[in-house]
Amino acid sequence: MARLTPAEEMRLLTKVSKLYYEENLTQDEIMARLHLSRSKVSRLLQQARDVGIIKITVLSPPGLYPELERELETRYHLQEAVVIESRQPEAQQVVSREIGTAAAHYMLRTLEDHDVIGISWGTALSHMVAALQPRRVPDAHVVQIIGGLGKPEAEVHATDLCRRLAQLLQCKLTLLPAPGIVDHEQVKSVILSDSHVRHAFELFPQITVAYVGIGAPTPDSVLIRDGTILTWQEVNELIVKGAVGDIALRFFDDNGHPIYSEIDRRVIGISLEQLRQVRRVVGVAGGPQKVAVLRGALRGGLINVLITDHVTAGRLLEKEHQGIPAIKGETNVVS
Repeated sequence: MARLTPAEEMRLLTKVSKLYYEENLTQDEIMARLHLSRSKVSRLLQQARDVGIIKITVLSPPGLYPELERELETRYHLQEAVVIESRQPEAQQVVSREIGTAAAHYMLRTLEDHDVIGISWGTALSHMVAALQPRRVPDAHVVQIIGGLGKPEAEVHATDLCRRLAQLLQCKLTLLPAPGIVDHEQVKSVILSDSHVRHAFELFPQITVAYVGIGAPTPDSVLIRDGTILTWQEVNELIVKGAVGDIALRFFDDNGHPIYSEIDRRVIGISLEQLRQVRRVVGVAGGPQKVAVLRGALRGGLINVLITDHVTAGRLLEKEHQGIPAIKGETNVVS
């Protein structure tokens, strides 16, 4: 093709763009109509984008928050953020149910045939399992990553959650047949000597994805409200040490650093160090009580997928805009 004048080039760029985007012609059809090579058509479309003749805008329907998701992913080095609209963002129970439903959709979208799925416990995860549509994945494997917490009949109990999930997926199941926390370290030593307990622990390094609730140490949290897990005095001692919350009863500070204590030594379940080795750790949490603890988990790289509500997402980013750094030092996100 002979060299075009600037005006002729702009005319051709515009013509090709209109044929492609407004008249929905294929590149092959444009090639035949204008007697251009296919590679030339492709280059012209790219050039039209580069010079601004073509401007592509993706409009987000109401109730979707791709900008918030992207900003969270960028700021906290997440594999993915899922932000849903909450109808009552200040009502903790409502938010937990809504993000639990979103987590169920995420699980079905990302589930692979040979996944080894670690499950902790909590209200949001209970809602996730309740919302999950049955799907047969016989080669998947559900693994309980913390012993039973709370009353055995409670739906948030880790054992019950794992059983329900394995039934829905029609897959393999390994329970951790032990309480989540015991009275003395000596009792823990005896329990860890049991072959069934050891078997569950041996599966922790094989977990490909973990779904974890993220607890905030408030007087009305299930951790305290249940009355069988920890006392408010015990939790308050952890708060004094700097704890902002926990994952699977492993407490951490606002930078995601573990809070080691006598309580930590009595917990029977996965440690934060072991959790960091899991390729994908999905944090399912949101609501007004969870902002500080989520920020700590994100700063410390304890989770690398976040499912939350739009108000919590905004609050997680709001502090950063006010000049408070999100991440101090390097994170240990497993990619």
